[in-house]
This record gives sequence, C-alpha cells and structure tokens, in this order.
Amino acid sequence: GLGRSALLCGARSMSGLSFQGWGMHSMPGGSFPGRDASRAFASGDFTPAGLVDDVSGLSPPELLSIHSWLSFYRDNYEPVGKLVGRFYDENGAPTEALREAEAAIEGALKFQAEDEQKKQQFPPCNSEWSSAKGTRFWCSRQSGGVHRDWAGVPRQLFSPGVRGSRCVCVRSSGPPWGQPHSFPHSDTGDLQHPHLRQFEGCPPLAEQCVLLTG
Repeated sequence: GLGRSALLCGARSMSGLSFQGWGMHSMPGGSFPGRDASRAFASGDFTPAGLVDDVSGLSPPELLSIHSWLSFYRDNYEPVGKLVGRFYDENGAPTEALREAEAAIEGALKFQAEDEQKKQQFPPCNSEWSSAKGTRFWCSRQSGGVHRDWAGVPRQLFSPGVRGSRCVCVRSSGPPWGQPHSFPHSDTGDLQHPHLRQFEGCPPLAEQCVLLTG
C-alpha cells in the first residue's frame, strides 16, 4: 500500500533534499518499482492511464496532497537519489516540468490560504432541514467550525465563476473585513459586500432564517 511501501520523493528546490524521483515512488518490492506514481497517488486512479508521472491538470486539493506527502518524507527520510525522467535529466538536474509542477503547488498553497481567509471572513452557516419545516439557517460564534467573537447574520454568498450560492455568516457591525476601526465606516460590517444577497423573507438582522418547503 502507499502508506507502507511507497516512498514519496522530493525535489531539491522544493525541500532542500533530493529523494528518489520527484513524486510517489516505491521502495524495492513495492507496487511501483522504478516509477513515479504521483498522479495516481493524488487522483486515486491506479489504472495504467493514471500510473504516470504527469501531474499537470491536477486540482488544487490533489496538488496539496502531494505537497503534504513531500513534506512528510522530507522531514522523516534521508535522500537516496533521483529518478531520471520527467522531473530530472540524466545529470540529476531539475527539468522544466519540475519547475512547472512546483509552480502549480505554490498556486495551490496560495489558493488554500485565500480560501482559509474567506472562511474566516464568511464562516459557513449552521443548517438543518425537515420536510415539515423546510430549511433553517442560523449563525453562532462557532458555526462553520470558525470560533470567533461574533455570530453574524445569514446571507447568500455568490462567488464569481461558480454557479449557485452558499449560506455564510456575515458580521453586521463594525468596519468591513480588513479595515481598521479608526477608519470611517458605516458600522455595518461586511453587509455591503457586493457578492452577498439577503435571503428572501428573512429579516435583515436575524441570526436565523427559515426557508419553507415550496
């Protein structure tokens, strides 16, 4: 299995160490001898089509899974060499494909940081549904797993390029997110954010909103 017999391999410029190959590569007797199987590890596709060393087109979460294992093996294993192929040439020098993969992982890390910041600004609502009462959204100081000193009010958040909306809790007082209290503001928190919309039939400052089943 991956956790027992596979060695995730790091790049010198990424980790300061050089392991066997760049990605998921097995030890002798493992499942993928002499093969970089990073894509299969990240995507879960262990068919011949997935057992390749091309990691282009992987999603940010898949790239982050590779990064996580790179960090784990970098911290716990000694380097033993490099696997010549897509990511290293015959002289052990990194290739353009390696630089592109590193850039993609850096992009995924940036995306993760931005997503975490958005979650702090707009924590997910609590929700429950029943056939009799419909859907109830509400906010608390722990909703969405984000502990904070405000509860907020439910709003629909629309993200550019994404169909539909999701319920988030929005601060209804103080300055907008990231703006110092000393700056002039309308004391409405983030309620004026352009991507937010009030739930129809829900009082503007209510901490819960019930959408009846139509």
